[in-house]
Amino acid sequence: MESPKTSKKRGGPPSLFKLVMFALFVAAVTKELQKDPEEREWHGTVAGFVPYEFRIPTLERVKERVWDPDGAHILSPHVWGVGWTVNVGRVVAVVREKLAD
Repeated sequence: MESPKTSKKRGGPPSLFKLVMFALFVAAVTKELQKDPEEREWHGTVAGFVPYEFRIPTLERVKERVWDPDGAHILSPHVWGVGWTVNVGRVVAVVREKLAD
């Protein structure tokens, strides 16, 4: 008898989430490629609110988006790709504040 972990289907259709993320990725790349080459920035938003970032990651951007304890938001745009990432620095700061109370 198979355990629940090994009984998952393999090679099945992609999840709805993966399909949406792929569509957003394609839309973001298409948006940039439709611009004149000198106007391409390779970062912005797609679908009105989903951020994308296709510039080469820098240490400053990683720190700004992944470890910014003084930042206002828990979610920030990915360092590279489409969507958001967790600002771990802000999460730690909030937990420390709650524990100090």
